[in-house]
Amino acid sequence: MSAQAVLFDAPGPKARVRHRILTLVGLFGALALIGWFVWQLNETQQLEPSLWTPFLSPDTWTQYLLPGLVNTLQAAVVSVLFAMVFGLVFGMGRLSQVRPLRWVCGVIVEFFRSVPVLLMMIFTFFLLARNLGLAGAAASFWAVVIALTLYNGSVIAELVRSGVHQLPKGQGEAGLAIGLTPGQTLRTIQLPQALTAMLPALMSQLVVVLKDSALGTAITYPELIASGRQLGSRFGNVIAAYIVIGLIFVLINWLLTIAAGRLERFINRRGQTAGKARTAASTLVQGGGAPGEFGANIADAVEEEVTERVEAWQERRHPEG
Repeated sequence: MSAQAVLFDAPGPKARVRHRILTLVGLFGALALIGWFVWQLNETQQLEPSLWTPFLSPDTWTQYLLPGLVNTLQAAVVSVLFAMVFGLVFGMGRLSQVRPLRWVCGVIVEFFRSVPVLLMMIFTFFLLARNLGLAGAAASFWAVVIALTLYNGSVIAELVRSGVHQLPKGQGEAGLAIGLTPGQTLRTIQLPQALTAMLPALMSQLVVVLKDSALGTAITYPELIASGRQLGSRFGNVIAAYIVIGLIFVLINWLLTIAAGRLERFINRRGQTAGKARTAASTLVQGGGAPGEFGANIADAVEEEVTERVEAWQERRHPEG
């Protein structure tokens, strides 16, 4: 039985009709809001062709929008790579058997999850530019990257910790039963399964990184919004420039959302539970918590090991039999 079936009752005929009515009301409300927005733009003469024709010029894209988009994607990609490393290291640290290490990693993760990203960018920018003498462009880039890395890396660390904790206890017990240490069990059994189950959430986190990179405009990083502001100042079409930039962000985030959805469906098609235990000896791993077939392999290994030990014990106890 799925978690959704356990937590929620299936809607009846009246509930389905009510849901359809609410959906139509929401749709008409959204269309009305969009219509009012377009009407306001027309009233303030923001729909004049002269304000939108600059976007038909190749120079507008090659000199303003595309360089800003490249800078935004560059900061986002570098931040994602560093955040993944940060999240894996500190996520495993929070799962460590060493209490001081677990406590230190927990303090670091909770601290950087609580501090606003913009505040971290500003502090890091002044630290790099004034105290370390880094050039303005490089300081703004690394300030954006460091702030996004610390915040999103802390979120990924929590995803790692929660992903491992959500696995059935039998997975860890199976690793210990075949002679692995707790650290080896975490690295070779639990962490791969947790990462597989976390992939959709990690893909969704990419959207957050991409959107938060726009905060770099506050520390003079030449990302997409800063480029749009320069474009609006040149052609006197600030609102039009921001609308186009908003549509670009929506398009990129929509593509990332589609990729996350397809990845989740791919994982679901592969299956996320291990096969049923066939004997009482393999109940150590019963419960189906392994994405893919890795948990089933562990179950077979444990069953074989336990069976061999039982047979050896019986032979020692009854050598003549």
